[in-house]
This record gives sequence, C-alpha cells and structure tokens, in this order.
Amino acid sequence: MVFYDLCQLRFSNRNFFLQDDDDYIANTYIIRGSQLVVSTTPAEAFDAAVRRLANATAGYAAENSSNRFGTGEEAGFDDTKIYALAQCTPDKTADACRTCLGTIVNQLPTYFSGFNGGGVLGGWCSFRYEIYPFFSGRPLLQLPKFVWTPPPPPAAPALALPATKGRGTVLAILIPTSTIAALLAITVICCWARRRRSAAQSARPYSTSSNGSQGADALLLDLSTLRVATGDFAECKMLGKGGFGMVYKGVLPGGQDVAVKRLCQTSRQGIGELKSELVLVAKLHHKNLVRLIGICLQEPEKILVYEYMPNRSLDTILFDPERHNVLDWGKRFKIINGVARGLQYLHEDSQLKIVHRDLKASNILLDSNYVPKISDFGLAKIFGGDQSKYVTHRVAGTYGYMAPEYAMRGLYSTKSDVFSFGVLVLEIVTGRRNGSSYNTEQGIDLINIVWEHWTSGNVMDLVDSSLIGHPPTEEMLKCIHIGLLCVQRKPSARPTMSWVNVTLSSSTVCLPSLCKSAFFIQEVISVVSDESSALTTTRSIDDDAASIQELSPT
Repeated sequence: MVFYDLCQLRFSNRNFFLQDDDDYIANTYIIRGSQLVVSTTPAEAFDAAVRRLANATAGYAAENSSNRFGTGEEAGFDDTKIYALAQCTPDKTADACRTCLGTIVNQLPTYFSGFNGGGVLGGWCSFRYEIYPFFSGRPLLQLPKFVWTPPPPPAAPALALPATKGRGTVLAILIPTSTIAALLAITVICCWARRRRSAAQSARPYSTSSNGSQGADALLLDLSTLRVATGDFAECKMLGKGGFGMVYKGVLPGGQDVAVKRLCQTSRQGIGELKSELVLVAKLHHKNLVRLIGICLQEPEKILVYEYMPNRSLDTILFDPERHNVLDWGKRFKIINGVARGLQYLHEDSQLKIVHRDLKASNILLDSNYVPKISDFGLAKIFGGDQSKYVTHRVAGTYGYMAPEYAMRGLYSTKSDVFSFGVLVLEIVTGRRNGSSYNTEQGIDLINIVWEHWTSGNVMDLVDSSLIGHPPTEEMLKCIHIGLLCVQRKPSARPTMSWVNVTLSSSTVCLPSLCKSAFFIQEVISVVSDESSALTTTRSIDDDAASIQELSPT
C-alpha cells in the first residue's frame, strides 16, 4: 500500500475485495503531530473534543455519505477549531465501514492522547484530525462548540457507623426509600412505553411496510379529506396544470401544507401498477427527493399527495422573463448540485436502483431556500443486473430531455437520466428551454447551439443575461462541460452521477475531452414518422413542451 494526502494505491496477490476480509485492523499506519500546544486547555478536554468529532465524522462517512467519505469541523477551545476526515473504500458496506472506523476511533486514547493532530491509515479506512483545515472544500459536518465538563472529584470515604444499632437504623431508612424509588422508576418506564406505542399507532397511516400491499394501504388518504384540504379542488388553489392533470395546494387536518396532484381520469396507468410503484418510491429518503405524503385511489380518482414546495417548480422561475434574475449563480449551482446528488442516490446509493425517466425542469421543485427536490416518479422504473436488456414498448417522457437510445429504441438505463440531467444543466446555465430553442427548418436545438458555441470558443455568449459579469466564470464553464459530457450520443461515453458529483465539488478533477454531442431532435421525429404505420402516438402539452405519453405497438 502507498499512501498520499489525496489518494492511496494497494495491490496484493490475494482478493482483498471480499466482504469477509478482516484485515482492517492489520496493515495500519499511525501518524502523529506535535504535542498539544493549545493554551489553557486541559489535555483530557481536548481529547474528549477529538473523540466527539471523530465519532460524528465516522458516523457520517459510514451512514450518510454515498462515497463513504466525511469531513467535519468542531469549535474547540481558545478560538481553535478541530478538523477531521474519515473515509472507507466505497465498495464496503455501511456496517463494514462503521466497524473499521470504530476500531480506529477506539485507538485514539491509546495513540493520540495529548497530541494536536494525527491519523491512522488503513487498508479499508482512514481517519485524520488536525487543528487546521487540511482538506479542500467546506466541511460536510459542522459541530457546535465543545463544552468541557470536568469529571467530578472523587467521593469522600464513607463515615464508619459507630454501633450495630446505628447501622440497623440506616438500613431501615435506606431499604424502604430505595424500594419506593425503584417502583417510581418502573411506573415512569411503563408510562413512557405506553406513550411510545400510542404515538407509533397514530403515525402508522403515514408509514410504509416491507409488504407491498400493506405499505400501499398505510399511504392511503381518504378522498373526502383531500376535498376539504383543497376546498373541493377549487380553482384558486390550483398550482399548475399539465398533461398529467392538475396540482392543488392543500392543508391536511394537522395543518401540514401539501401539494395534491390529481391525475387525469383518462390516464391508462392501472391502479395496481400505480400502487406498486408508489410504495417503492415512498421508501426512498433523501433531502433532494420530494417526499410522498400519501395517495388516494378511490375510483375514479388517482391522487398523489406530496410535501409542499413554496417556490414551486424550477421552470416557473428559470424561464420567466420577469423572475429569472432571482436565480443568481449561487442558487443555480446549488440546484445543479442538489439534482446531481438526488440522481446519484436513485442510481447508486438507495436499496432500490431507480431510473426516473422524466427528469426535466418542471419536475424539479424548490423549497423556501431554493433547495431542489426531484419529483414526479410516475414513470420511474426499478432496474438491476444487465441494464442493456431494459427495453420498453411504451416510451414515456418529454421531447428535448429524452436520450436518443430511449426515444428511438425504448432502451433505458441510468445513462438515460444522465442525458436528461445534461440537458437540464445547459438550461440552467443558459436560461433557455431546450424545446423552445428547436428550429424545425435548421434542425438546431439547445444542445447543438451550445456545442457550436463551445467549439467556436464563445460559449459564454449563451450564459443567461442575468449572470453576465458575475463570477465565477470557471464554474460556469465547468458546468457547461459537464452538461455536454452528459448528452453524448453513446451511453457509455456519458459519466455516472457519482463522477459528476465528485467533479462538481472538486477543483482538481481533469475533465475529459468532448466528442460531437448528442443528437438532433428531428431524428426522433423522423423515426416516429417513418414507423407511423407500426406505432400509435399520443401526445399532450405539458408546460409548453411536447410530452410523449405513450408509444405502443398497434
């Protein structure tokens, strides 16, 4: 093994990728800084602060980070901050990562007590802490200031009782008192347990179960409740309208604001199929995915209830001539990052590997802080194994966002979503809608317009006018580069979302060169036209973009 600050290399004559490989406690190397020099700080106080930060950072790396990577910062003593980094090899499970890092954290008192920095480098995992920022980027975890509570002084020795009679008196007092205390403790515990059971039962309608049908039933909401919540689907409560149906703002009996999506009654999606997909989606939990509150499947209604997003969908701001300047570059870059993290979770990090199939600006919702959340999983598909075999005879999605292999041959994979993400990134940077940029006579869409300007060296001319003169230009160019990589014609040439996330957060990743990008929209139209004798096409207008609801053999 060879270790550097930013990477490590390992080779062996045996397979150390096996899950039962237990050499995480072997082949470890310890590095230590200097003795503690933080003034007026007891060594045991500093050690306690390090242990607290180490446990939190290790837990973040094992549980909350898709790359098994975490960085942390903690306010220490005398205006000194402590920084930590924990990392496992990404192929290891959360349990294996937790075990490996736990072993290192347990070694801190032995090897690092009284030292202001140090680390352990291992085959599976590594940990390091310092009193200066030794990693790039902002910490992923920030802890409040550590408050040191000195241990209590040793208890004074008990006084000897002078006589047997005295001891008997004391015991006569202590035994009833301890018995009463025990009975009180048991009573409190029983009451607490009863309240926990009641709370769990009251919350059950909003929970999910591992059993499909039970999980769907737990999400069911009554139609009468939704009628009251939306004022009987009053027009003044309407948030949006499209080919899928209408969305209304509602307030549930508990006071929770929700978005109520009422699907068209003519939708051809069956109740059983809708139920199955929604139960699976309800088990997905990520801050960049909109949360499903419930569903209503009382004939003839098909209603989805989501958490309410105050800033509505991205397209209502991004493509609005009056409001697009609200999205400064900081907000736009945060939206790009958030969508990328949400897609990585769907593709790589969740137990259910999911292809969204309809990623577009109108399906990106924004909360009050402009944090993006991917929504509308009505077309989502679970996949696994050999993705090349996933072919559908029902192509659904939106022109301008669909990958060519999906639009023309029904072949979908995670790389289909990557293509849609690339289109979305180009739209966010330029402020132009891909569909509205399409010129049927010249065959030019947004992708190809960006490509032509990229090759001509003047791509910054396409940046949204509200961003002109606002740094950082390099960040904008990087996003355009990533967007063009994502819309390459061949799926194999497109990056994974984990690579996209690493590239977005790093200033040192070297971006690969580009080939001529993507495809022309008229290619899809010509295929549909050429095969019109074999296909029946149904279209509807959704947010000013042609949305293919279904292509099926006749």
